[in-house]
Amino acid sequence: MLFRRTWPAETGYYTPFAELDRVRREMDRLLDSFTGSAPRAQSGLWPAVNVSHDRDNYYVRAEIPGVKASDLEVTTARNALSLAGKRTFVREEEKASFHRREREEGSFRRTITLPGEVNGGAVEARYTDGVLEITLPKAEAAKPKQIPVTTS
Repeated sequence: MLFRRTWPAETGYYTPFAELDRVRREMDRLLDSFTGSAPRAQSGLWPAVNVSHDRDNYYVRAEIPGVKASDLEVTTARNALSLAGKRTFVREEEKASFHRREREEGSFRRTITLPGEVNGGAVEARYTDGVLEITLPKAEAAKPKQIPVTTS
């Protein structure tokens, strides 16, 4: 069996919106410095996800604490997975001011591009203890095929 190794190994998936998200965070930080409001979390894309795969499935695990399962929306189309929902918190008194504000709230929508197409009719999603686990079976065309080598 022949293996091909590429260097450097890619550790993630490219998204064309990553640079726009970085610019948005920088603008938020700049505007917060002028208005004197508490800085928002600077953790990057939310929710944080891990994407892995084996021969038959893609696996997506997203940390979404504080969101009810009924407020989550999971959709697939070809090789894309979209996660959407809304997280709300109990409001403090109107007179209260923040010393630190790192927990984000509000609506979110995140689309993850997978390396291959999925069988959308067999996707399973489970939400336990703030972690959304999604199993996406690969479409037959996306599964690796063993090619026999013959001699002449």
